Amino acid sequence: MSTDAIYFYSKSEEFACFPNFSRHGFHLDGHYWPTVEHYFQARKFTDEEHVEKIRTAKTPRSAKSLGRSRKVKIRQDWEQVKDEVMRKAVRKKFETHDELLEILLATGNRELIENSPRDYYWGCGARSRAKTCSGRF
Repeated sequence: MSTDAIYFYSKSEEFACFPNFSRHGFHLDGHYWPTVEHYFQARKFTDEEHVEKIRTAKTPRSAKSLGRSRKVKIRQDWEQVKDEVMRKAVRKKFETHDELLEILLATGNRELIENSPRDYYWGCGARSRAKTCSGRF
């Protein structure tokens, strides 16, 4: 990887299409998903009513909130499958939108890092740009 990493997080930045909240919907698993966040959060559950509630949430923030609720039990294998669920959704988003794929391919070998101040799993958390951090992809 090039040391010239790309940090993304905000919808106002040059790479605003990279975050999971970006409004670039896609069809996957027989449904339309407004964002990667909607898909990811819904796949935590097997209860179809709750899945549909997340899928049709008005905003990605609402989908995330519904996905974080533990009023409905998450699937037992979630920790084992969550990376693949995310990979599948992100891949589909970029396959669906040619203009996004162009932006992604133009990054070359540069490392892509979610600069989320609170997420230490998918992003850098509070370490931000102070340290190199690796995501899950």
